[in-house]
Amino acid sequence: MIAIPLVISGLLMLSGRVANSWGHLLATLAPIASFGIGLTLFLDLLGRDEAQRAVSVPLFRWLTAGNWTFDFGLQIDQLSILFVLLITGVGSLIHIYSIGYMAHDERRRRFFAYLNLFIAAMLTLVLADNYLLLFVGWEGVGLASYLLISFWQHKHSAAVAGKKAFVVNRVGDLGMIMAISTLLAQTGTVKFTEVAERIGTVDRTWVVLLGFFLLLGACGKSAQVPLQSWLLDAMEGPTPVSALIHAATMVTAGVYLVVRSHPIYALTSEASLAVAIVGTVTLLAGAWIGTSKDDIKKVLAGSTMSQIGYMMLAAGLGPVGAAFAIFHLITHGFFKANMFLGAGSVMHGMNDDVDMRHYGGLAKYMPITFATFAMGYLAIIGFPFTSGFYSKDHIIEAAFDKGTVFGALAMFGAFVTAYYMTRLMMMTFFGGKRWREGVHPHESPLVMTVPLIVLAILSIIAGVMMNGWITTWLAPAVGDDHPHTTGLFHITTIGIITTAVVAVGALIGWFLHRRDIPDSQPETRNPLVLAGRQDLYGDAFNETFLMRPGQHLVGGLAAFDDSVVDGSVRGSADLFGGMSTALRRLQNGYVRSYALTMIAGVLLLAAAFYLGQLA
Repeated sequence: MIAIPLVISGLLMLSGRVANSWGHLLATLAPIASFGIGLTLFLDLLGRDEAQRAVSVPLFRWLTAGNWTFDFGLQIDQLSILFVLLITGVGSLIHIYSIGYMAHDERRRRFFAYLNLFIAAMLTLVLADNYLLLFVGWEGVGLASYLLISFWQHKHSAAVAGKKAFVVNRVGDLGMIMAISTLLAQTGTVKFTEVAERIGTVDRTWVVLLGFFLLLGACGKSAQVPLQSWLLDAMEGPTPVSALIHAATMVTAGVYLVVRSHPIYALTSEASLAVAIVGTVTLLAGAWIGTSKDDIKKVLAGSTMSQIGYMMLAAGLGPVGAAFAIFHLITHGFFKANMFLGAGSVMHGMNDDVDMRHYGGLAKYMPITFATFAMGYLAIIGFPFTSGFYSKDHIIEAAFDKGTVFGALAMFGAFVTAYYMTRLMMMTFFGGKRWREGVHPHESPLVMTVPLIVLAILSIIAGVMMNGWITTWLAPAVGDDHPHTTGLFHITTIGIITTAVVAVGALIGWFLHRRDIPDSQPETRNPLVLAGRQDLYGDAFNETFLMRPGQHLVGGLAAFDDSVVDGSVRGSADLFGGMSTALRRLQNGYVRSYALTMIAGVLLLAAAFYLGQLA
């Protein structure tokens, strides 16, 4: 599964122009082949007894350092196999879609090579049986995201966005490095199964620190507060990249890390609470941003922040929420990929314009895109019996078990989600035409609409298919089973209230945007709207309190290095250089000078000897 996309990625990057005509087709076959392997393994696990569903696959001895040995080993279990199916399944559809979307790009072969690298890195991350190998995939995902976000680097904004994503994720990576180092020092191993066995013997202070280190790493990859600033800028990459990052790969990695590390979080209520708080804050922050943006991709990016926040909130609830976190992660992968690719289809028909104020009335001109996007819309707001209705409502109910504040805030997030997603639908597909001159909306080709249809169907039926089953399936991998009833038609009081709240949010979104809107940015003094348009001033905060002071600190250190450290080196060099210049004058090549020097030396020795005798 890992080798096929990795080898093909390398082949396409090394083959040059000879592969321009067929490289994208070969690259598309790679995730399809990996999906076939993953599906075969999944069916094999289904046929096994529960005790035999976690399979360790040691491949080779990777490296040895002192008393530590590290193997390149994989772990196929109930958790990793679901990620494999999501990564390769949704990844395959995104590859197929990209054949049409990137048809006229001169660097299409390289783009598909990077997509394959992304898939291979993410598979390494979720299949690794130890934290160190997971970190290799972790860094591979970071590299691939940098290459793809900045793929159109001829645009300054794209180049800067790629660099920003890379740098912010390095902050999170520091947490991963500290976590791995702590595990080695305290348990002597980084293998998941061995860590689970030994973590109970570690001093509780170190366990708490481990939880926070891992959370820092998860915040970087999953764009959680306070390391969320890179995600909206990442929309500078081609739209299929946005779909891959937001639905199947990068931002799901942090959730996977926390859930995979459940033996650690089970021993530290402080770190678990921190995970839940970070998730709650992020789900509200992302929803806030989504209400204020006019760029269709950035509305969806804010939505991703919010939905990943729901998953992190659930992961922080322990076994009761971990299965729900993965449930929502998978359903989100379907409907978010559907909507991002749908946004790309809209852009394809609107000359790459991303401003929703320049849309309007597109339902008539792009019927397939509209119908499939509408199914994703229903899923994300939690319309009854769609996938999001099951996965997100379970999280809200579990949050109320954790505390009324968590539950109420999660429910409020569902209200805001219904509002801003209805706003997006109304501005894009309904109302009057607000198109720019020369724009002629049209439906995308089949190579782009077929993946939309598949993802739209999954957005509707995935919840029904997995509800109840997934919690039982994941119980051995994420901890004990949970007490919640998850029947298809079992709707609790909290579920009814949540549905009513969602309906109110959707009605408000419809009421405020049912008429034509201005096609230019309206001036507003509403501080909430202004804050949302400025990404809650995250960049301003980073620049004021981190970047500028950091620049001054680095500038001071550079001056100290130049004047004191390098100055002392240069000063000693100048001193010995001057001494050597003075001594060099004595070596003039004249015999008489050397004879005179010898006589002077003899006289000095004689004088010293004489004075010594007198003393």
